[in-house]
Amino acid sequence: MTNKRAMNDKKVISFIPDGEFYYEKAILAMQRDRLEDALKYLKRATELSPNDPRIIMQYGVLVMEEGRFEEAHELLLYSHEIDETNLENIFYLAEIHAHLGLLRDAKVYAQKYISMDSDGPFADESLEIIDFAEQEDAFYDEGEVRDGEVYFLQEKARRLMESGDFDKATDLLESIIKDHPDFWAAYNNLALAYFYVGKTEKASVLLHDVLKQNKGNLHALCNLAVFYYYEKKEEELESLLALLVKIKPYVIEHRYKLGATFALVGRHKEAFSWLRSLQKRGFEGDAGYYFWLAHAAYFSGHEDIAREAFSTLIDIDPTKEGYEPWKDVEDDLGIHSLEQDRDFLLAKIRNEYRSERMFGFYLLGKSGHKQEIISHPSYIDVDSLSSLEQLFLASGLEYEFMPRTDFDKEFMKALETTEILYEKYRPLNQQATHLFQMWFTLCESALTRSYPFRNPKALAAAVDYMFQSARYTGITKTKMAKEYGISIPTLTKYVNELIEFLPHFDGV
Repeated sequence: MTNKRAMNDKKVISFIPDGEFYYEKAILAMQRDRLEDALKYLKRATELSPNDPRIIMQYGVLVMEEGRFEEAHELLLYSHEIDETNLENIFYLAEIHAHLGLLRDAKVYAQKYISMDSDGPFADESLEIIDFAEQEDAFYDEGEVRDGEVYFLQEKARRLMESGDFDKATDLLESIIKDHPDFWAAYNNLALAYFYVGKTEKASVLLHDVLKQNKGNLHALCNLAVFYYYEKKEEELESLLALLVKIKPYVIEHRYKLGATFALVGRHKEAFSWLRSLQKRGFEGDAGYYFWLAHAAYFSGHEDIAREAFSTLIDIDPTKEGYEPWKDVEDDLGIHSLEQDRDFLLAKIRNEYRSERMFGFYLLGKSGHKQEIISHPSYIDVDSLSSLEQLFLASGLEYEFMPRTDFDKEFMKALETTEILYEKYRPLNQQATHLFQMWFTLCESALTRSYPFRNPKALAAAVDYMFQSARYTGITKTKMAKEYGISIPTLTKYVNELIEFLPHFDGV
C-alpha cells in the first residue's frame, strides 16, 4: 500500500506543469500561428519560472510584436540582467530601443551584437539599426539630448504611480532630477508622488520651485490646483482657476491636462470644452481621457456624448464599469435639478446646522456627484459626524439597515417618511427644498426625543400640509388627506404631533 501511494505521488508530482512545460506549449502554438495562445502560455511560463532568461526573452519578443514596447523593454532588460551573454537577446534589445526611439542605446546594443558575432543570424538587421541611428544622429545639434531615455524613465515612473508603488516612483523621479535638473516633467510627477503619500508641504514647495524657475509651467499650475482642491483651500483654488481659464494652450498634451484638471475640480463646462475639442481633432486618448470626458460631458448637459465616451472607456478598461457618472441617478433628474447641483450639495453638507447636513447627506444618494464627493478626502469627515448624520449618509450610500433597537426602528420610519415626500417632489426645485429643510428640522428634533414615527404616510401628509398652508391659500386638510389616502382626523392628529417639534424662540 505504501509503495503504491509513493508511485501515485510521483505521478502527481511529475504531472504538475512547470515553466518549461508552458514554454514548449508556447513554441508549438507559435509554429501553428496561434499567437494569442502563445502569449498566454509564455505569460504562465514566466510566472512559474521567473528567473529563466530564455523564457523571459521569448515572452518579451512576443510582447514587442504586439506593440507593447515599454513592457517588452523591461522584460528584455531583465532577461539580459540574468544572462548578459545571450546574443539573441542583445539583438532584441537593439530592436526594442529602436522602436522606443532610444537610438543611442539601440546603436550600442547593435554594435555589441556585431562585435560578438559579425556573421550571426541577426548581423544584417543589426547593421541596419546602426546605419539608421547614425543617419538620425546627424539631425541633432551639438549638445542636444540625443535620445528619449529620460522620457522613457519618466513614463516608467508614471506607471509605477498608477500602480500605487509611490516609493519606487519617488526614487526613480529623484534620480531623474539629479541627472536632468531641467526636466520639469519629473518635478511635476515627483510633486504628485509626494502629495499622494501625504507629504503635502514638500509637494507644494516643489511645485512653487518649478514655477519660479519655469514660469507658466502648465502642469505645475494644474497640479497646484488639484492640491488646493483636495486641501480645501478654496480661496487659493478660485484664484488659480481664474488664471487657468485664461490660458489657451495649443499643444494637445496641455489641452488634455487642462481639461482633466477642470473636470477633477468640478468645473465641468470648461473641462468639456477642452476635452471635446481634442476629440473633434481626431485625438485618440487613453482610459483617463474618456473617463474625464464622460464626466465633463454628463455634468455639462451632453448626456449622449457622455455615454459614448464611457462606452469607449469600458472597451479600453472594463474594470471601470460601475463608475458611470449617471450611476444611481434616476432618469427624471435632469442636469439642472438641485440633486445634480454640486455646489448646492456641498453647501448643505458643510452647513453649520445639523438638520441641513442631514438633508445634504440624504440628497447625496440621489446625485451623480456622489462618488466625487464621497471620495474627496476633506469634504466629509465621518468620525466628526453625529449618529443622525451618519445614518442619513449611510442611507445615501445605500447601506442595508438591520434595525435592532427602538431608535433604529424610529430612524427607518423617519427615512420612509422622507422617501414619500421625495417621491412627490422630485426632481427638487428651490421651493421644494424649503419643505425638506422644514422636515429635517422636525425630523432631527423628533429623533432626538424618541418619537416613534408610527405612520410615515400620514407624517408626510402632515409635513406637506403644514408647509403649504403656511405659504399658499386654498390648501385644505380635505384635499391633502385625499392626496395621501388618509382620513382628515389622522392628518389632524399628526399635524398636532409634529407641531410639538417645531423650534421655539424666546421672546425679546
